[in-house]
Amino acid sequence: MIDCHIHLWDLAARPVPWLDGDQPWASEEELRPLRRSFTPADFAELAEPAGVTGAIVVQAFDDPGETADLLAIAAAGGLAKAVVGWADLAAPDVAGQLAAYGDLPGGDLLTGIRHPLIAEADPDWLARPAVRSGLRTLGEAGLSFGLTVFEGQLAGAVACVRDVPGCVFTLDHMGGPPAERGTDSGWAEGVAELGRCENVVCKLSGAHTSPVSAATLAPYFDALLAAFGPSRLMIGSDWPVSSLTATYPEMLGMYSELIAALSPAEQDAIRTGTAQRVYHHGWPA
Repeated sequence: MIDCHIHLWDLAARPVPWLDGDQPWASEEELRPLRRSFTPADFAELAEPAGVTGAIVVQAFDDPGETADLLAIAAAGGLAKAVVGWADLAAPDVAGQLAAYGDLPGGDLLTGIRHPLIAEADPDWLARPAVRSGLRTLGEAGLSFGLTVFEGQLAGAVACVRDVPGCVFTLDHMGGPPAERGTDSGWAEGVAELGRCENVVCKLSGAHTSPVSAATLAPYFDALLAAFGPSRLMIGSDWPVSSLTATYPEMLGMYSELIAALSPAEQDAIRTGTAQRVYHHGWPA
């Protein structure tokens, strides 16, 4: 399996700003277990016994220095095969930022950019003309953009991906399903609309129930399967953030249970095929 969404950080080298305060999805106290370094060796210790053969390392905060660190990790080999980093997409020099990454060790392993909208103060960030221009630059460079949104931000995401058809968008964490309210919320309509956009794929990632429960997530998985099909779904653990809710084996086990009724070919697409296609920098063409 390819784990398409993990984070790594070394607090001795670079602080992670959001760990030191309340977040919309966790309190400062709940975040306490994450206030330590999480290294490639830590991940490998968990992932290799679980049959994970590669992982996509995703930015944890908005800092080009962190992206440089992650590229160096990917360049060193191991399970980290490619990086989704950060760039200021509202700036006029997006192409220059990407070129600068390309000159770094591991620069050829940059496969996408993410700017988490769940932490963005401007609710209309995706609608900014400068951002749309930056997204077009990503598409021209063959890089994807990670959509990390709450349910209420899905409509804006739909408008954006329709306006930028040349960029591949990855919907993180199942689009933030409201597990406490059911699939009759606006979430189902939002992900269905995104599924109609052929330039969007979706990650089965993040923990949305506590404790984790495949049965609880099954209606949301069914909606995503109908919207995207197996060829546009992939699995990511969101480790170590997911460790706040479940162990690594429990998290992967939940997603494995969700896809167990699919055919072997459909399961292979979700486990490896989609990630290899979207994050193509990490594997041979």
